[in-house]
Amino acid sequence: MGKITKDMGLIEIVQQYPETIEIFQKYGLGCIGCAAARFENLEAGAKVHGIDTDKMVEDLNAAISH
Repeated sequence: MGKITKDMGLIEIVQQYPETIEIFQKYGLGCIGCAAARFENLEAGAKVHGIDTDKMVEDLNAAISH
């Protein structure tokens, strides 16, 4: 089983783990299809939106562990 880290790309996470889309939406990151999502890693995307990256990584990993 893989593990999501804050240095992974946003698109990479969604492609590998489609079940994470609802977590991104929960945090207000509905911009998975935007141009920046192709280049930003999770930490950069979260910081731009004022999100606690560590908490989000925890939630994303919980979503893929079920």
